[in-house]
Amino acid sequence: MILKKMWSVNKIITLTLLMVFFSCDTDNSIDTEEEIEEVDPIVEDPKTIEDYPVQNFMWTAMNYFYFWQADVDDLQDTRFSTEEEYIQYLSENSNPEDFFYNELCYNHYQNVGDAAATDRFSYLSDNYKDLVAGFSGISKSNGLEFGLSRFFDSDDVFGYVRYIVPNSNAATKDIKRGDLFTGVNGQTLNIYNYYDLLFGDADSYTLNMAEIDNNVITSNNVSVSLTKEENLQENPILIKKVIEHNGFKTGYLMYNSFIANYDEQLNDAFGEFNTQNIDNLILDFRYNGGGRVSSAIQIASSVYGTQTDQLFLKARYNNKIQSTFNEGEGENNFIDITIDGSEINALNLNKVYIITSGSTASASELVINGLEPYIDVVQIGTTTVGKNEFSLTFVDDLENGYFYSSEREDNINPDNQWAIQPLLGRNENVDGFSDYTTGLLPDYELAEDIANLGVLGETTEPLLELTLNTIAGTTSKRNFTPNYPVDLISSSTILKPMNNLMLMDGVLTPTLPK
Repeated sequence: MILKKMWSVNKIITLTLLMVFFSCDTDNSIDTEEEIEEVDPIVEDPKTIEDYPVQNFMWTAMNYFYFWQADVDDLQDTRFSTEEEYIQYLSENSNPEDFFYNELCYNHYQNVGDAAATDRFSYLSDNYKDLVAGFSGISKSNGLEFGLSRFFDSDDVFGYVRYIVPNSNAATKDIKRGDLFTGVNGQTLNIYNYYDLLFGDADSYTLNMAEIDNNVITSNNVSVSLTKEENLQENPILIKKVIEHNGFKTGYLMYNSFIANYDEQLNDAFGEFNTQNIDNLILDFRYNGGGRVSSAIQIASSVYGTQTDQLFLKARYNNKIQSTFNEGEGENNFIDITIDGSEINALNLNKVYIITSGSTASASELVINGLEPYIDVVQIGTTTVGKNEFSLTFVDDLENGYFYSSEREDNINPDNQWAIQPLLGRNENVDGFSDYTTGLLPDYELAEDIANLGVLGETTEPLLELTLNTIAGTTSKRNFTPNYPVDLISSSTILKPMNNLMLMDGVLTPTLPK
Protein backbone atom coordinates (compact mmCIF):
# COMPACT_ATOMS: atom_id res chain seq x y z
CA MET A 1 0.00 0.00 0.00
CA ILE A 2 2.82 2.40 0.90
CA LEU A 3 4.73 1.45 -2.24
CA LYS A 4 1.65 2.11 -4.35
CA LYS A 5 1.19 5.56 -2.79
CA MET A 6 4.90 6.39 -3.26
CA TRP A 7 4.67 5.39 -6.95
CA SER A 8 1.66 7.69 -7.38
CA VAL A 9 3.44 10.58 -5.71
CA ASN A 10 6.57 10.05 -7.80
CA LYS A 11 4.48 9.89 -10.92
CA ILE A 12 2.87 13.23 -10.09
CA ILE A 13 6.24 14.82 -9.34
CA THR A 14 7.72 13.48 -12.57
CA LEU A 15 4.85 14.74 -14.67
CA THR A 16 5.06 18.11 -12.98
CA LEU A 17 8.81 18.39 -13.64
CA LEU A 18 8.34 17.42 -17.28
CA MET A 19 5.69 20.10 -17.69
CA VAL A 20 7.98 22.68 -16.11
CA PHE A 21 10.92 21.55 -18.28
CA PHE A 22 9.03 21.80 -21.52
CA SER A 23 7.55 25.07 -20.45
CA CYS A 24 10.99 26.46 -19.65
CA ASP A 25 12.46 25.05 -22.87
CA THR A 26 9.74 26.70 -24.90
CA ASP A 27 10.25 29.98 -23.13
CA ASN A 28 14.01 29.78 -23.61
CA SER A 29 13.60 29.08 -27.32
CA ILE A 30 11.46 32.14 -27.70
CA ASP A 31 13.95 34.23 -25.76
CA THR A 32 16.85 32.88 -27.84
CA GLU A 33 15.13 33.71 -31.10
CA GLU A 34 14.51 37.22 -29.88
CA GLU A 35 18.20 37.64 -28.98
CA ILE A 36 19.64 36.49 -32.41
CA GLU A 37 20.94 39.35 -34.47
CA GLU A 38 20.41 39.34 -38.20
CA VAL A 39 23.67 38.85 -40.20
CA ASP A 40 23.94 40.07 -43.78
CA PRO A 41 24.87 37.31 -46.27
CA ILE A 42 28.38 37.51 -47.79
CA VAL A 43 28.17 38.69 -51.37
CA GLU A 44 31.17 37.84 -53.54
CA ASP A 45 32.32 40.24 -56.23
CA PRO A 46 31.32 39.01 -59.69
CA LYS A 47 34.05 37.20 -61.60
CA THR A 48 35.73 39.01 -64.48
CA ILE A 49 37.83 37.93 -67.44
CA GLU A 50 40.93 38.94 -65.47
CA ASP A 51 40.20 36.11 -63.04
CA TYR A 52 40.97 33.57 -65.80
CA PRO A 53 44.09 34.90 -67.57
CA VAL A 54 45.33 31.54 -68.83
CA GLN A 55 42.06 30.43 -70.38
CA ASN A 56 41.29 33.88 -71.82
CA PHE A 57 44.72 34.17 -73.44
CA MET A 58 44.42 30.70 -74.97
CA TRP A 59 40.89 31.19 -76.27
CA THR A 60 41.58 34.62 -77.78
CA ALA A 61 44.73 33.49 -79.60
CA MET A 62 43.12 30.30 -80.87
CA ASN A 63 39.93 32.09 -81.93
CA TYR A 64 41.88 34.25 -84.36
CA PHE A 65 44.95 32.29 -85.41
CA TYR A 66 44.18 28.55 -85.21
CA PHE A 67 44.17 26.88 -88.62
CA TRP A 68 40.97 24.91 -87.90
CA GLN A 69 39.19 27.72 -86.01
CA ALA A 70 36.12 27.44 -88.25
CA ASP A 71 35.75 23.74 -87.36
CA VAL A 72 35.78 24.11 -83.56
CA ASP A 73 32.36 24.96 -82.08
CA ASP A 74 33.77 26.66 -78.98
CA LEU A 75 36.02 28.92 -81.10
CA GLN A 76 33.22 30.41 -83.20
CA ASP A 77 32.87 34.19 -83.15
CA THR A 78 29.18 33.78 -82.24
CA ARG A 79 29.80 31.22 -79.50
CA PHE A 80 29.02 33.63 -76.63
CA SER A 81 26.20 36.16 -76.65
CA THR A 82 27.31 37.99 -73.49
CA GLU A 83 30.52 38.57 -71.58
CA GLU A 84 28.98 36.85 -68.57
CA GLU A 85 28.44 33.71 -70.65
CA TYR A 86 32.06 33.80 -71.80
CA ILE A 87 33.32 34.22 -68.23
CA GLN A 88 31.19 31.30 -67.10
CA TYR A 89 32.73 29.20 -69.89
CA LEU A 90 36.26 30.11 -68.81
CA SER A 91 35.46 29.29 -65.19
CA GLU A 92 34.39 25.76 -66.09
CA ASN A 93 37.84 24.84 -67.40
CA SER A 94 40.33 25.12 -64.56
CA ASN A 95 42.97 22.79 -66.06
CA PRO A 96 44.82 24.64 -68.87
CA GLU A 97 46.05 21.45 -70.53
CA ASP A 98 42.58 19.91 -70.68
CA PHE A 99 41.13 23.23 -71.81
CA PHE A 100 43.60 23.52 -74.70
CA TYR A 101 43.43 19.96 -76.00
CA ASN A 102 39.78 19.16 -75.23
CA GLU A 103 38.01 22.45 -75.87
CA LEU A 104 40.12 24.39 -78.38
CA CYS A 105 41.97 21.91 -80.62
CA TYR A 106 40.27 20.15 -83.51
CA ASN A 107 40.34 16.34 -83.32
CA HIS A 108 43.63 16.44 -81.44
CA TYR A 109 45.51 13.16 -81.32
CA GLN A 110 45.58 13.23 -77.51
CA ASN A 111 41.80 12.97 -77.56
CA VAL A 112 40.99 10.88 -80.61
CA GLY A 113 44.21 8.92 -81.22
CA ASP A 114 46.61 9.12 -84.14
CA ALA A 115 44.39 7.28 -86.61
CA ALA A 116 41.48 9.75 -86.26
CA ALA A 117 43.51 12.89 -85.58
CA THR A 118 43.34 16.04 -87.67
CA ASP A 119 45.58 18.11 -85.40
CA ARG A 120 48.59 15.94 -84.60
CA PHE A 121 51.09 18.56 -83.56
CA SER A 122 49.66 21.53 -81.58
CA TYR A 123 51.02 21.56 -78.05
CA LEU A 124 51.59 23.76 -75.01
CA SER A 125 54.02 24.36 -72.17
CA ASP A 126 53.47 25.53 -68.60
CA ASN A 127 56.69 27.58 -68.81
CA TYR A 128 57.40 29.55 -71.96
CA LYS A 129 61.08 29.98 -70.98
CA ASP A 130 61.71 26.25 -71.21
CA LEU A 131 59.95 26.14 -74.56
CA VAL A 132 61.89 28.96 -76.23
CA ALA A 133 65.20 27.71 -74.77
CA GLY A 134 64.61 24.48 -76.64
CA PHE A 135 64.20 26.43 -79.87
CA SER A 136 67.81 27.53 -79.41
CA GLY A 137 69.03 23.97 -79.07
CA ILE A 138 69.20 24.15 -75.28
CA SER A 139 67.46 21.49 -73.23
CA LYS A 140 67.65 19.24 -70.20
CA SER A 141 69.05 16.03 -71.60
CA ASN A 142 71.51 13.21 -71.05
CA GLY A 143 72.59 13.44 -74.70
CA LEU A 144 71.41 9.97 -75.74
CA GLU A 145 69.58 10.04 -79.06
CA PHE A 146 67.73 6.81 -79.67
CA GLY A 147 64.92 5.18 -81.58
CA LEU A 148 62.37 2.71 -80.28
CA SER A 149 61.15 -0.27 -82.25
CA ARG A 150 58.62 -3.01 -81.54
CA PHE A 151 59.65 -6.65 -81.50
CA PHE A 152 58.02 -8.75 -84.20
CA ASP A 153 54.36 -9.56 -83.34
CA SER A 154 54.84 -8.41 -79.75
CA ASP A 155 54.07 -5.54 -77.38
CA ASP A 156 57.68 -5.60 -76.20
CA VAL A 157 59.94 -2.75 -77.28
CA PHE A 158 63.67 -2.32 -77.71
CA GLY A 159 65.77 0.79 -78.14
CA TYR A 160 68.72 1.44 -80.42
CA VAL A 161 71.25 4.25 -80.11
CA ARG A 162 71.26 6.63 -83.07
CA TYR A 163 74.03 8.94 -81.93
CA ILE A 164 75.49 10.60 -78.85
CA VAL A 165 75.41 14.39 -78.44
CA PRO A 166 78.97 15.66 -77.95
CA ASN A 167 79.89 17.01 -74.49
CA SER A 168 76.86 15.35 -72.90
CA ASN A 169 76.51 12.95 -69.98
CA ALA A 170 76.10 10.05 -72.41
CA ALA A 171 79.36 11.06 -74.12
CA THR A 172 81.20 10.14 -70.89
CA LYS A 173 79.68 6.65 -70.75
CA ASP A 174 80.43 3.39 -72.54
CA ILE A 175 77.60 3.64 -75.04
CA LYS A 176 77.61 4.31 -78.78
CA ARG A 177 75.62 4.25 -82.01
CA GLY A 178 74.22 0.81 -82.72
CA ASP A 179 74.00 -0.30 -79.08
CA LEU A 180 70.67 -1.86 -78.07
CA PHE A 181 68.66 -1.85 -74.86
CA THR A 182 65.55 -3.75 -73.82
CA GLY A 183 64.88 -2.47 -70.31
CA VAL A 184 65.09 0.50 -67.97
CA ASN A 185 65.81 0.17 -64.26
CA GLY A 186 65.30 -3.59 -64.52
CA GLN A 187 61.88 -3.31 -66.17
CA THR A 188 61.37 -4.78 -69.63
CA LEU A 189 60.25 -2.14 -72.12
CA ASN A 190 56.86 -2.47 -73.79
CA ILE A 191 54.41 -0.20 -75.59
CA TYR A 192 52.63 0.57 -72.31
CA ASN A 193 55.56 1.60 -70.08
CA TYR A 194 58.29 2.96 -72.36
CA TYR A 195 57.08 6.56 -72.12
CA ASP A 196 57.07 6.71 -68.33
CA LEU A 197 60.41 4.90 -68.07
CA LEU A 198 62.30 6.93 -70.68
CA PHE A 199 60.44 10.23 -70.90
CA GLY A 200 59.15 10.63 -67.34
CA ASP A 201 60.22 13.11 -64.67
CA ALA A 202 63.19 11.09 -63.43
CA ASP A 203 66.52 12.79 -64.18
CA SER A 204 68.44 9.52 -64.01
CA TYR A 205 67.80 6.00 -65.21
CA THR A 206 69.75 2.85 -65.97
CA LEU A 207 69.52 1.16 -69.34
CA ASN A 208 69.59 -2.63 -69.49
CA MET A 209 71.61 -3.33 -72.60
CA ALA A 210 71.19 -6.10 -75.17
CA GLU A 211 72.77 -7.55 -78.30
CA ILE A 212 71.81 -9.60 -81.33
CA ASP A 213 72.64 -13.26 -80.94
CA ASN A 214 71.60 -15.63 -83.75
CA ASN A 215 69.28 -12.95 -85.11
CA VAL A 216 67.56 -12.60 -81.71
CA ILE A 217 67.84 -9.54 -79.45
CA THR A 218 68.73 -10.76 -75.97
CA SER A 219 69.96 -9.18 -72.74
CA ASN A 220 73.73 -9.13 -72.24
CA ASN A 221 73.62 -8.22 -68.51
CA VAL A 222 75.33 -4.87 -69.15
CA SER A 223 73.91 -1.68 -67.59
CA VAL A 224 74.54 1.97 -68.42
CA SER A 225 73.40 4.74 -66.06
CA LEU A 226 72.60 8.16 -67.53
CA THR A 227 71.68 11.52 -65.99
CA LYS A 228 69.90 14.45 -67.62
CA GLU A 229 71.72 17.76 -67.29
CA GLU A 230 70.39 21.30 -67.56
CA ASN A 231 71.27 23.55 -70.49
CA LEU A 232 72.78 20.97 -72.81
CA GLN A 233 73.52 22.67 -76.13
CA GLU A 234 73.36 20.54 -79.26
CA ASN A 235 74.84 21.85 -82.49
CA PRO A 236 72.48 20.62 -85.24
CA ILE A 237 75.42 20.30 -87.65
CA LEU A 238 76.55 16.87 -86.52
CA ILE A 239 78.74 16.04 -89.53
CA LYS A 240 80.04 18.05 -92.48
CA LYS A 241 82.65 16.60 -94.81
CA VAL A 242 83.62 16.14 -98.43
CA ILE A 243 83.70 12.53 -99.63
CA GLU A 244 85.66 11.46 -102.70
CA HIS A 245 83.90 8.39 -104.03
CA ASN A 246 83.76 6.79 -107.49
CA GLY A 247 85.40 9.81 -109.08
CA PHE A 248 83.03 12.38 -107.53
CA LYS A 249 83.54 14.95 -104.80
CA THR A 250 80.40 14.91 -102.71
CA GLY A 251 79.53 17.25 -99.87
CA TYR A 252 77.84 15.46 -96.96
CA LEU A 253 75.93 17.39 -94.30
CA MET A 254 74.15 15.67 -91.43
CA TYR A 255 71.87 18.37 -90.10
CA ASN A 256 69.57 17.41 -87.21
CA SER A 257 67.49 20.53 -86.49
CA PHE A 258 66.72 23.92 -88.05
CA ILE A 259 68.05 26.20 -85.29
CA ALA A 260 68.59 29.87 -86.14
CA ASN A 261 71.47 30.24 -83.65
CA TYR A 262 73.58 28.06 -85.95
CA ASP A 263 72.60 29.66 -89.27
CA GLU A 264 76.00 31.30 -89.69
CA GLN A 265 77.78 28.00 -89.10
CA LEU A 266 75.39 26.43 -91.60
CA ASN A 267 76.28 29.09 -94.16
CA ASP A 268 79.98 28.53 -93.47
CA ALA A 269 79.53 24.81 -94.18
CA PHE A 270 78.20 25.62 -97.65
CA GLY A 271 81.09 28.02 -98.08
CA GLU A 272 83.50 25.13 -97.46
CA PHE A 273 81.63 22.99 -99.99
CA ASN A 274 81.95 25.81 -102.50
CA THR A 275 85.65 26.20 -101.84
CA GLN A 276 86.24 22.48 -102.43
CA ASN A 277 84.25 22.55 -105.70
CA ILE A 278 81.97 19.63 -104.85
CA ASP A 279 80.12 17.84 -107.64
CA ASN A 280 77.15 16.66 -105.55
CA LEU A 281 75.47 17.34 -102.23
CA ILE A 282 73.91 14.95 -99.73
CA LEU A 283 71.69 16.40 -97.00
CA ASP A 284 71.12 13.88 -94.24
CA PHE A 285 67.79 14.76 -92.60
CA ARG A 286 67.02 11.26 -91.26
CA TYR A 287 66.84 12.49 -87.63
CA ASN A 288 65.76 16.07 -88.35
CA GLY A 289 62.32 16.78 -86.89
CA GLY A 290 62.18 20.37 -88.16
CA GLY A 291 62.58 23.86 -86.72
CA ARG A 292 62.62 27.41 -88.03
CA VAL A 293 61.30 28.16 -91.49
CA SER A 294 63.84 30.97 -91.89
CA SER A 295 66.64 28.40 -91.60
CA ALA A 296 64.87 26.15 -94.12
CA ILE A 297 64.71 29.02 -96.62
CA GLN A 298 68.41 29.66 -96.05
CA ILE A 299 69.49 26.07 -96.67
CA ALA A 300 67.24 25.82 -99.76
CA SER A 301 68.80 29.02 -101.10
CA SER A 302 72.28 27.61 -100.50
CA VAL A 303 71.34 24.52 -102.50
CA TYR A 304 69.45 26.12 -105.40
CA GLY A 305 70.73 29.68 -105.52
CA THR A 306 69.94 33.23 -104.49
CA GLN A 307 67.14 33.83 -106.98
CA THR A 308 65.29 36.34 -104.82
CA ASP A 309 62.60 36.81 -107.47
CA GLN A 310 61.50 33.17 -107.29
CA LEU A 311 58.96 31.84 -104.80
CA PHE A 312 60.03 29.26 -102.25
CA LEU A 313 56.84 29.04 -100.17
CA LYS A 314 53.42 30.56 -99.75
CA ALA A 315 51.81 30.47 -96.31
CA ARG A 316 48.13 29.52 -96.16
CA TYR A 317 46.37 30.56 -92.93
CA ASN A 318 42.73 30.18 -91.91
CA ASN A 319 40.17 32.21 -93.87
CA LYS A 320 39.91 34.84 -91.15
CA ILE A 321 43.59 35.75 -91.51
CA GLN A 322 43.99 34.99 -95.21
CA SER A 323 41.21 37.43 -96.09
CA THR A 324 43.20 40.31 -94.57
CA PHE A 325 46.32 39.73 -96.70
CA ASN A 326 47.25 41.92 -99.63
CA GLU A 327 48.44 40.33 -102.87
CA GLY A 328 51.81 38.69 -102.36
CA GLU A 329 51.61 38.77 -98.58
CA GLY A 330 52.50 35.46 -97.02
CA GLU A 331 54.90 34.63 -99.83
CA ASN A 332 58.61 34.03 -99.27
CA ASN A 333 61.21 33.85 -102.02
CA PHE A 334 64.68 32.42 -101.99
CA ILE A 335 67.13 34.74 -100.20
CA ASP A 336 70.62 36.09 -100.81
CA ILE A 337 71.57 37.02 -97.23
CA THR A 338 71.16 35.32 -93.87
CA ILE A 339 69.08 36.83 -91.08
CA ASP A 340 72.34 38.15 -89.60
CA GLY A 341 73.22 39.82 -92.91
CA SER A 342 75.86 37.49 -94.32
CA GLU A 343 75.94 36.73 -98.03
CA ILE A 344 74.46 33.31 -98.78
CA ASN A 345 77.00 30.75 -99.96
CA ALA A 346 75.07 29.16 -102.84
CA LEU A 347 75.98 25.99 -104.72
CA ASN A 348 73.51 26.58 -107.59
CA LEU A 349 72.82 22.86 -108.00
CA ASN A 350 70.33 21.22 -110.34
CA LYS A 351 70.14 18.06 -108.20
CA VAL A 352 70.34 17.27 -104.48
CA TYR A 353 70.25 13.97 -102.58
CA ILE A 354 68.33 13.94 -99.29
CA ILE A 355 68.31 11.08 -96.77
CA THR A 356 65.03 10.73 -94.84
CA SER A 357 63.30 8.47 -92.33
CA GLY A 358 60.16 8.24 -90.21
CA SER A 359 61.69 10.97 -88.02
CA THR A 360 62.10 13.50 -90.86
CA ALA A 361 59.46 16.21 -90.44
CA SER A 362 58.28 19.79 -90.80
CA ALA A 363 61.03 22.17 -91.92
CA SER A 364 62.95 19.21 -93.39
CA GLU A 365 59.95 18.28 -95.50
CA LEU A 366 59.51 21.95 -96.39
CA VAL A 367 62.99 22.02 -97.95
CA ILE A 368 62.17 18.94 -100.04
CA ASN A 369 58.76 20.24 -101.14
CA GLY A 370 60.02 23.76 -101.81
CA LEU A 371 62.95 22.62 -103.95
CA GLU A 372 61.02 19.98 -105.94
CA PRO A 373 59.64 22.40 -108.61
CA TYR A 374 63.11 23.81 -109.31
CA ILE A 375 65.64 20.96 -109.13
CA ASP A 376 65.79 17.18 -109.05
CA VAL A 377 65.39 16.10 -105.41
CA VAL A 378 66.46 12.47 -104.98
CA GLN A 379 65.05 11.14 -101.71
CA ILE A 380 66.65 8.07 -100.14
CA GLY A 381 65.56 6.19 -97.01
CA THR A 382 61.99 5.82 -95.78
CA THR A 383 58.78 7.87 -95.85
CA THR A 384 58.77 11.10 -93.86
CA VAL A 385 56.34 12.07 -91.08
CA GLY A 386 54.00 14.24 -93.15
CA LYS A 387 54.04 17.35 -90.95
CA ASN A 388 52.97 20.03 -93.43
CA GLU A 389 51.62 22.62 -90.97
CA PHE A 390 53.50 25.54 -89.41
CA SER A 391 53.12 27.23 -86.03
CA LEU A 392 54.11 30.20 -83.87
CA THR A 393 54.65 30.63 -80.15
CA PHE A 394 51.99 32.53 -78.17
CA VAL A 395 52.31 33.92 -74.64
CA ASP A 396 50.21 36.25 -72.50
CA ASP A 397 51.37 39.53 -74.02
CA LEU A 398 48.24 41.13 -75.45
CA GLU A 399 49.99 44.32 -76.57
CA ASN A 400 52.12 42.23 -78.91
CA GLY A 401 49.18 40.23 -80.24
CA TYR A 402 50.12 37.34 -77.92
CA PHE A 403 53.20 36.62 -80.05
CA TYR A 404 56.33 35.71 -78.11
CA SER A 405 59.26 38.09 -78.46
CA SER A 406 62.48 37.74 -76.51
CA GLU A 407 62.65 41.52 -76.31
CA ARG A 408 59.27 41.71 -74.54
CA GLU A 409 59.63 39.17 -71.76
CA ASP A 410 59.08 41.95 -69.20
CA ASN A 411 55.66 42.53 -70.80
CA ILE A 412 54.45 38.94 -70.42
CA ASN A 413 51.84 38.54 -67.69
CA PRO A 414 53.86 37.42 -64.62
CA ASP A 415 50.83 35.52 -63.36
CA ASN A 416 50.62 33.44 -66.54
CA GLN A 417 53.74 31.68 -67.77
CA TRP A 418 51.90 29.29 -70.10
CA ALA A 419 52.75 29.18 -73.80
CA ILE A 420 50.87 27.53 -76.64
CA GLN A 421 52.26 26.33 -79.98
CA PRO A 422 49.18 25.85 -82.17
CA LEU A 423 49.16 25.00 -85.86
CA LEU A 424 48.40 28.11 -87.90
CA GLY A 425 48.50 26.97 -91.52
CA ARG A 426 50.28 25.14 -94.31
CA ASN A 427 53.12 26.16 -96.60
CA GLU A 428 52.65 25.57 -100.32
CA ASN A 429 55.44 25.40 -102.85
CA VAL A 430 55.44 27.45 -106.06
CA ASP A 431 53.13 24.87 -107.67
CA GLY A 432 50.60 25.28 -104.85
CA PHE A 433 51.30 21.80 -103.45
CA SER A 434 51.20 21.13 -99.69
CA ASP A 435 49.22 17.89 -99.44
CA TYR A 436 51.71 15.45 -97.96
CA THR A 437 50.10 14.57 -94.64
CA THR A 438 50.93 10.91 -95.25
CA GLY A 439 54.58 11.76 -95.77
CA LEU A 440 56.97 12.22 -98.68
CA LEU A 441 57.89 8.95 -100.37
CA PRO A 442 61.53 8.07 -101.11
CA ASP A 443 62.83 7.42 -104.60
CA TYR A 444 65.09 4.72 -103.20
CA GLU A 445 63.68 2.99 -100.14
CA LEU A 446 65.91 1.64 -97.40
CA ALA A 447 65.21 1.37 -93.67
CA GLU A 448 67.98 1.51 -91.11
CA ASP A 449 69.21 -1.95 -90.16
CA ILE A 450 69.43 -2.62 -86.43
CA ALA A 451 71.97 -5.34 -87.14
CA ASN A 452 74.12 -2.94 -89.17
CA LEU A 453 73.57 0.72 -88.37
CA GLY A 454 77.12 1.57 -89.39
CA VAL A 455 79.10 4.66 -88.46
CA LEU A 456 77.50 7.98 -89.43
CA GLY A 457 79.50 9.78 -92.11
CA GLU A 458 81.45 6.68 -93.15
CA THR A 459 81.00 5.43 -96.71
CA THR A 460 80.05 1.99 -95.40
CA GLU A 461 77.05 3.31 -93.46
CA PRO A 462 74.17 1.71 -95.43
CA LEU A 463 72.06 4.78 -96.20
CA LEU A 464 75.07 6.90 -97.12
CA GLU A 465 76.54 4.03 -99.17
CA LEU A 466 73.26 3.66 -101.08
CA THR A 467 73.21 7.39 -101.77
CA LEU A 468 76.80 7.42 -103.00
CA ASN A 469 76.10 4.43 -105.23
CA THR A 470 73.00 6.18 -106.56
CA ILE A 471 75.15 9.15 -107.49
CA ALA A 472 77.62 6.83 -109.24
CA GLY A 473 74.86 4.75 -110.86
CA THR A 474 76.05 1.52 -109.23
CA THR A 475 73.13 0.64 -106.94
CA SER A 476 72.50 -2.69 -108.63
CA LYS A 477 75.90 -4.03 -107.53
CA ARG A 478 74.99 -4.21 -103.85
CA ASN A 479 72.09 -5.79 -101.96
CA PHE A 480 70.88 -3.22 -99.41
CA THR A 481 68.03 -5.28 -97.94
CA PRO A 482 68.19 -4.85 -94.13
CA ASN A 483 68.37 -7.96 -91.97
CA TYR A 484 66.64 -6.32 -89.02
CA PRO A 485 64.75 -3.25 -90.29
CA VAL A 486 63.56 -0.59 -87.86
CA ASP A 487 59.85 -0.63 -87.02
CA LEU A 488 59.92 2.84 -85.48
CA ILE A 489 57.28 3.64 -82.86
CA SER A 490 58.97 6.58 -81.13
CA SER A 491 62.30 8.25 -80.51
CA SER A 492 64.15 10.57 -78.16
CA THR A 493 63.26 13.54 -80.38
CA ILE A 494 59.68 13.63 -79.06
CA LEU A 495 60.78 15.73 -76.07
CA LYS A 496 62.69 18.24 -78.18
CA PRO A 497 60.78 21.51 -78.72
CA MET A 498 61.96 21.51 -82.34
CA ASN A 499 60.47 18.07 -82.99
CA ASN A 500 57.78 18.10 -85.71
CA LEU A 501 58.07 21.89 -85.80
CA MET A 502 57.83 24.35 -88.66
CA LEU A 503 58.32 27.59 -86.76
CA MET A 504 57.44 30.72 -88.73
CA ASP A 505 59.37 33.16 -86.50
CA GLY A 506 60.93 35.95 -88.52
CA VAL A 507 59.03 35.02 -91.68
CA LEU A 508 55.49 36.33 -91.23
CA THR A 509 53.58 37.58 -88.22
CA PRO A 510 49.87 38.34 -88.76
CA THR A 511 48.32 41.07 -86.63
CA LEU A 512 45.76 40.43 -83.91
CA PRO A 513 42.82 42.80 -84.54
CA LYS A 514 42.25 45.56 -81.99
